[in-house]
Amino acid sequence: MPRLTAAQLSYGSATVILSALAMLLLSGVESGAGVAVIGTAALALGVLVAVTVPGRTEAAPRTVAPALTGTLPETPRGNGESTRRARVDEHSLRR
Repeated sequence: MPRLTAAQLSYGSATVILSALAMLLLSGVESGAGVAVIGTAALALGVLVAVTVPGRTEAAPRTVAPALTGTLPETPRGNGESTRRARVDEHSLRR
């Protein structure tokens, strides 16, 4: 199973907290067993929400940017310089 995204974890956590609070307020339970049942139900609902919220879809294969491979396409400007090459050479990490 793929790891959950931050959005899925957030939705699941919010569901646990809000559903437990709502069930406790609406039911008026005062016993420890009742609170445990409501807590378990809220946790199960939160897990269900976290798993069913759309997460990452199957990622497309990652490609390496041309600037990272060191092979930049030559794009001539009016004065014969390569626009991309000039911009890369100006970068602070390339000095």
